[in-house]
Amino acid sequence: MSIRRLPSGLVNRIAAGEVVERPAAVVKELVENALDAGAGRIDVTLADGGRAMVRVADDGRGMTADDLTLAIERHATSKLPDDDLVHIASLGFRGEALPSIGAVARLTLTSRTADADSAWRIQVAGGDVSGPEPASRAAGTTAEATDLFFATPARLKFLRAPKAELQACLDVLRRLALARADVAFTLADDGRTLLSALPVAGGLIDARVERAAQVIGRDFARHAMTIQAEREGVTLSGHASAPGYDRANGLAQNCFVNGRPVRDPVLLAACRAAYADILPRGRFPATALFLDIPAEEVDVNVHPAKTEVRFRDAGLIRGFVISSLKHALGRAGFQTGPAASGAALGAWRPEARFDPRPSGAAVGRAYAFQEPGAGFGGLPPSARPEPPAAAEPSPEHPLGAARAQLHANYIVAQTATGIVLVDQHAAHERLVYERLKAARARGEVPSQMLLIPEVVEIDASAAAALVAEAPALRALGLTVEAFGPGAVLVRETPAALGEADVQALIRDLADEVQASGGAEPLSERLDAVAATIACHGSVRSGRRLTQPEMDALLREMEATPNSGRCNHGRPTYIELDIADIERLFHRR
Repeated sequence: MSIRRLPSGLVNRIAAGEVVERPAAVVKELVENALDAGAGRIDVTLADGGRAMVRVADDGRGMTADDLTLAIERHATSKLPDDDLVHIASLGFRGEALPSIGAVARLTLTSRTADADSAWRIQVAGGDVSGPEPASRAAGTTAEATDLFFATPARLKFLRAPKAELQACLDVLRRLALARADVAFTLADDGRTLLSALPVAGGLIDARVERAAQVIGRDFARHAMTIQAEREGVTLSGHASAPGYDRANGLAQNCFVNGRPVRDPVLLAACRAAYADILPRGRFPATALFLDIPAEEVDVNVHPAKTEVRFRDAGLIRGFVISSLKHALGRAGFQTGPAASGAALGAWRPEARFDPRPSGAAVGRAYAFQEPGAGFGGLPPSARPEPPAAAEPSPEHPLGAARAQLHANYIVAQTATGIVLVDQHAAHERLVYERLKAARARGEVPSQMLLIPEVVEIDASAAAALVAEAPALRALGLTVEAFGPGAVLVRETPAALGEADVQALIRDLADEVQASGGAEPLSERLDAVAATIACHGSVRSGRRLTQPEMDALLREMEATPNSGRCNHGRPTYIELDIADIERLFHRR
């Protein structure tokens, strides 16, 4: 069969598949056109989740009849005046959106410039053009796409339910609204208004957090950390959720590169890494992060959808974002978020009944914490001094004064305004972890030599992975060597572990090292290993603590970053104020 040129209509429908995948793509392209046209207000109207209709109306510059005719031709655009694909100042630039939409749907464009006597309308249905013709409209543009994919019915089978398509449209508009706090946005579907974001005045930081409150939620705005950092000509600004505020999915992770909303794997991975030891598995931070980078250091012309970018130095960007977020998390201090305390209030029900059945809970072996130079837990019970009189709670001590230990695991403390319940193992796990990281940064992780080196038998592949990481493990005070196939020899362990269960520690570390597969940067792998070591070196559930030990733990928590969460992301304490307690007893 001889080679032939495909008809232009078919070429357009094929090309449209990369640009117009679902109604949300139509919303994105049309709203970006409106923003590039200088709109101050953009109204999006949908029918059937966008499957039946997407209409975007704006008050931007508008187009003449000649502009409308050119706008529906492929690769015709007003956004590259100098044909420069490096310094791109607009959201759109490829000239593909309108012809792609017109190739697979029925597209109507109605537009008027501010100095024109009337508006003009042009229509495209499956690539067939009619118009332009005179029409009536105020200055600005209305783009309406109906019967999406009527020209490519096979694509209809891949659309999801109207509710899912509507959610995707809403997510797209929310990101664009976050990018432009100075523009008003609305979205309605079948007569219901689902988003109404008013323009925000004021300074850039304040405007962004207010827009985030409108789009992500007031809770995010109340518990958001301000991010402001600069490195080698790259700046990162915006907001990210503080410890304790997280989401069940990654939809609230919003990243922008030079004002463009992107779903870039480098940035998303950096966010995950920064929160890796703050959030539990399956939970995600909420962010509105704006990365500004010289145009020549990033390529935005990667894909027709323009949601991905390519960085010239991806390692620099990843490390910069991680360090900026971690510094902010460190500044946030030890506090936990409202979720844990709210869950506690929800768990205590006055109508609960006593269950006489035994719980069957067993108390495991207790470990002594023997970090050199630390008095916490270092004395045997017989040598411990008599506890002093209980300290009075002080406003200077946010976690209050210890009053009791429950079930050999939970510390009850009284604060100036309420009570705090602390999980001693989870809290101490975080403290040991932060000490290990700080000591590693100084190159001063103390180790202790085992009197008799211990042989640990594990899977051959796991043993090989551990031996390959031996230099990194040595930096954390753990010395391992190969000991034939399927075994490793342990000569030294971190001093912070005290009487460690070496067998359990090595097996857990082997799992951690194999899970990372060496794909993560060394610093992140070391943090993951340190977290595992800290878990084995912390005060165990079942360990009885004296009054001074409990107060010492509380004071160290107050001075340690991120101590509101353990290494696995679980809360280390919950706090109830007097008002919460009085509500439980119906005093309020």
